[in-house]
Amino acid sequence: MTSLYIDIRDDQWPLVYDEKYNVSFCGFEKLHVFDAKKWRNIIQYLLEANFITQECLVKPLEAKENDLLVVHTKKYLKSLKWSGKVAMIAEVPVVACLPNILVQRAYLKPMRLQTGGSVLAGKLALERGWAINVGGGFHHCSAGRGGGFCAYADITLLIKNLVVHRNVQNAMIVDLDAHQGNGYQRDFLGVPEVYIMDMYNRHIYPKDEEAKRAIRRKIELGNKVEDLEYMLKLRKNLKAALKEFKPDILVYNAGTDVLDSDPLGHMRISEVGIIKRDEFVFEICKEKEIPVVMLTSGGYLRKTARIIADSIMNLKNKGLIGCEPKNKVTDKPDRF
Repeated sequence: MTSLYIDIRDDQWPLVYDEKYNVSFCGFEKLHVFDAKKWRNIIQYLLEANFITQECLVKPLEAKENDLLVVHTKKYLKSLKWSGKVAMIAEVPVVACLPNILVQRAYLKPMRLQTGGSVLAGKLALERGWAINVGGGFHHCSAGRGGGFCAYADITLLIKNLVVHRNVQNAMIVDLDAHQGNGYQRDFLGVPEVYIMDMYNRHIYPKDEEAKRAIRRKIELGNKVEDLEYMLKLRKNLKAALKEFKPDILVYNAGTDVLDSDPLGHMRISEVGIIKRDEFVFEICKEKEIPVVMLTSGGYLRKTARIIADSIMNLKNKGLIGCEPKNKVTDKPDRF
């Protein structure tokens, strides 16, 4: 059994977060377009709206080396002890000049904690019907390669842990981040039990043709796509995907970099469009009784934290999420 699977109280929400998710590089994080305090800001908005209390939240455990080795190679994990390598992944060149002990503490430790959060959220989704990791969604990282701000393959780890420890047979990944999710795609190439639906801007990073072979339902969008086209394609394709494949769990990579004016996504989805998008994914999962785990993934503007918070509150208002536990899932024996 993995130590990342912890039990939570009935009065806690399957909303996973720790203050230590947030990245601080002595101010160097401001050189990156990513809002390194995005996760804290989401929680702050939810607290200010009296939507949650601190006691509602679930604190995950940090993914340690033995947890990471379920997916990652020793060679890859060892390479992260070189600051130059981490600078390339984080896309902050100045990080190459920092001592690795600082890089580990300021950047990699928060990423390992968020990775532990994704793994835990997978377990909680099976127990409660839904879970949200207010972080994670590092979809550019695979077993042996990081990139695009993604140092650990949390999506692959989430699914592999469910297969081993919860006897999950089939999983679906629905990736609605603006970028192609090439990391887990490389990990699940040739694995029919994992169905991948990816809707992304074909003109931007990473354009990984090899990884695309793993996508079962590929929706390639152009620049400047707007709400109507986006929602029509999402509805049509997700309905079709769930006719083709019956998952035991759906992993929803809910990147907000599709937002109009995001510097990296180059799409034109409105704030309301993102909230309606999330609502549709949760609605279809509830209708078909499929546990859903949401990861926040990309989203680079300061205002995306408010949109994610608004979306979570909308899911509750629509009756798609709530605190009430489902009938508790009894532990199944480990396969190994």
